Amino acid sequence: MKRILGLAVFAGGLSLVYPHAAFAGDALNVVYPANEHKTAAAQIFLIGTAPATGEVTVNGKAIDRSPTGNFAPSFPLEIGENTFTLQYGDQTQTLKIIRTAVSPSSTAGLSEDSLKPNTEIAKLPNEPVCFSTIAKPNAQLSVKIGPQTVPLQSQEKSVNLPPNSAALTQQNQPQTAEQPGIYKGCTAFSHPGVLGKPVFQLTKDGQTIQRTGASTIEILSPQDFSVIEVTSDQGVARTGPSTNYSRLTPLPKGTQARITGREGEWLRLDYGAWIKEKETRPLSQNILPHSIIRSLRSRQAPGWTEVVFPLQNPVPISVTQGDQTFTLTLHNTTAQTDVIFMNDDPVIRRLDWQQPAPGRVEYKFNLKPKQQWGYKLRYEGTSLILSLRHPPKNKGLANVKVLLDPGHGSENDLGARGPTGLPEKEVTIVVSKLLQEELKKRGATVVMTREGDDDLYPQDRVDVINKTEPTIAISVHYNALPDSGDAVNTAGIGAFWYHAQSHDLAVFLHHYLVDDLKRPDYGIFWDNLALTRPAVAPTVLMELGFMINPTEFEWITDPKAQKQLAVSMADAIAAWFSKQ
Repeated sequence: MKRILGLAVFAGGLSLVYPHAAFAGDALNVVYPANEHKTAAAQIFLIGTAPATGEVTVNGKAIDRSPTGNFAPSFPLEIGENTFTLQYGDQTQTLKIIRTAVSPSSTAGLSEDSLKPNTEIAKLPNEPVCFSTIAKPNAQLSVKIGPQTVPLQSQEKSVNLPPNSAALTQQNQPQTAEQPGIYKGCTAFSHPGVLGKPVFQLTKDGQTIQRTGASTIEILSPQDFSVIEVTSDQGVARTGPSTNYSRLTPLPKGTQARITGREGEWLRLDYGAWIKEKETRPLSQNILPHSIIRSLRSRQAPGWTEVVFPLQNPVPISVTQGDQTFTLTLHNTTAQTDVIFMNDDPVIRRLDWQQPAPGRVEYKFNLKPKQQWGYKLRYEGTSLILSLRHPPKNKGLANVKVLLDPGHGSENDLGARGPTGLPEKEVTIVVSKLLQEELKKRGATVVMTREGDDDLYPQDRVDVINKTEPTIAISVHYNALPDSGDAVNTAGIGAFWYHAQSHDLAVFLHHYLVDDLKRPDYGIFWDNLALTRPAVAPTVLMELGFMINPTEFEWITDPKAQKQLAVSMADAIAAWFSKQ
């Protein structure tokens, strides 16, 4: 797996030697997929290599290869077992690939693992509580919960959304699917109390089956509420109760909020976000964590402007960046503001505020520079401190600190692998060190997250960014695709960003490299990646080519091309700073 992307994708001056072969050897070698690989994709690519002379066949048909013998053809998959036999001369390899069904199969009875909800549920009165299960079509199903019996209706059709990774292969359109055997129903309860576990009942052909669900359902009392405090340095807030839901602005350590719902290990907070219970601690007080806010003051710190928001309680916050604007929203807050102290500032032109709704105050910073250079948020007691970073003092790279993050590292995190088995981690360190050398020639200070074959998790790299506070940060990667992708016909340079302050840098580097090196254009993506999320500096992740593309892999591993790439990237970074 490519640990950094979090996708179900194939994973896998300087005198530098690759410990793994970069070019074809004497044997037929299939790098991906492994035998008995399982996938829900409708197709699969076979990544590998063989000597350039001669012919490689798959199930008796010759396949196209690169000049050095690399290959990556795609083949359709049937549901169940698929067999592929590859042959080169007298060498043969056989792979069995299992395509799994996308939708669950119906059962004659009530499948216990299909009874939903399957985690503890707590909601406020009159909120919908929904149930679902899988059974044979044309059955009668219901759920008994508390004083109610809820009928479950058969869902004949549904609109399914593909995973987020489908945007990388241009396959992210909604799909309408027949779903016989899936039954759903919802209800609501007006009175607080513990309702217990739902009992599912199925009636078909004169027979009745009952199954008790695993989850206990509770309706919370609006009068008796619980309050939590965030204990993580940056509490991960999401739009829903699982890691499948989108991230919101992280909550600084010390943030307090009321609990308004619960699903398993997830807590819903009063301003709408969800957070894992393990990132919080309960407070003994049952006082509503609300605050008023009166006067504000700004102050200077080396390289930063700090704005202090005095509050009665550390309330939840959210951030929106725009073109020359930075908006901070305080939730569970009511304004009594009459005075704001703010002298002429290197970053802030003017601060405006409004209360667009009860309990929500918005502070809009109109900024002087077109480029935003980073921000930080923390609580000191009950006062919120917003730090806005000052621009570099001079054009050029003389006073610039560039952090380079060579993607992956160690045998535990190889990254993508090319047709010869060469892992991505070894190419990223080579190119990053070449780029480090070029940036130093141009006067920049360079920080590396790894200098060798270090085993770093994404958070380890993020910690280095937050600790060193570089002027910009660039994570260096090479690309791969999900099984449904086209490895032969997908190539090129891609740029990934998350915060608005990183967009201009991502666009500039992407266009510069594509134009200067005459490389294919894979595109520019907003993407929720660990190495694009740091807010302390503009941070981008560059995918500099596809390891799994047979021809592009040859360019990726060519020492001369690597040197040209490093020079072009250093020139691009210098040019971007010059235009600020």
